[in-house]
Amino acid sequence: MMKKYVCIDIGGTAIKYGLLNEGGEIICRNEMRTEAYKGGPSILAKVVGIVEEFAKSETIRGICISTAGMVDTKKGEIFHSAPLIPQYTGTQFKATMERRFGVPCEVENDVNCAGLAEYMTGASKGSQVALMLTIGTGIGGCIVMDGEVFHGFSNSACEIGYMHMAGSDFQTLGAASILTRKVAEWKNESDQAWNGYRIFEEAKKGDELCIRAIDEMVDVLGQGIANICYVINPEVVVLGGGIMAQEEYLRSRIEDAVGRNLVPSIAAHTRIAFAKHRNDAGMLGAFYHFMQCHEE
Repeated sequence: MMKKYVCIDIGGTAIKYGLLNEGGEIICRNEMRTEAYKGGPSILAKVVGIVEEFAKSETIRGICISTAGMVDTKKGEIFHSAPLIPQYTGTQFKATMERRFGVPCEVENDVNCAGLAEYMTGASKGSQVALMLTIGTGIGGCIVMDGEVFHGFSNSACEIGYMHMAGSDFQTLGAASILTRKVAEWKNESDQAWNGYRIFEEAKKGDELCIRAIDEMVDVLGQGIANICYVINPEVVVLGGGIMAQEEYLRSRIEDAVGRNLVPSIAAHTRIAFAKHRNDAGMLGAFYHFMQCHEE
């Protein structure tokens, strides 16, 4: 009989969840609103509810969690969270789930999960050193070296969104959220009138303000990616996040921007790739992380 695992990906907007078999195939998937404003205890209750529902009809061998926030992977708890999710710091997923369901639970940061998923079966498969960036509301990063996520000394490696740039920081200048804010401001319209998809559609039709906003974002990404490349010299840089669905429009622009900021000898050995797993990255990465923790 196939072993089955509940995999849960907790983001700021949605909680994606599903059942995976031991081969990493997704048997079923679903999602619900995170309602982040309700805070950590509410999210923990939702996660318990998801597992309870699966446990009614399935024999579960493990619980695999991917989540926003800084994660202590040994304790399986959140040790730092942005204000977006109040009372999230200190949330003890592993202890709570193992006590409640009597099966192992492993927890990892969502960007680390995405990076691991891309290494195992995605855009950076088989690489020696991979850098993953997710560009959304903020910018997250993950380094995978020889198949292992590099966590740093205190589980805080690759928090690249906070990297200081031009009197600000990388994510304040380069995240997808800044795009909509800029375009709305320049056009004297409300933020609600614009989203990433509309900005790219208008840019493709020749809207100069939309093109300018994208070009400015790409310039920032080029500088930020190059700075990280100078430190870790990755074989491949994988770009994820909703906005990276615009690969056709962005690929050559980002490659050029990175190339402008890197010395040729490094640029020649740095490949830019776009994430393959998209919405399933968190669940898959949580599963792979769990399996690495429980290698027989």
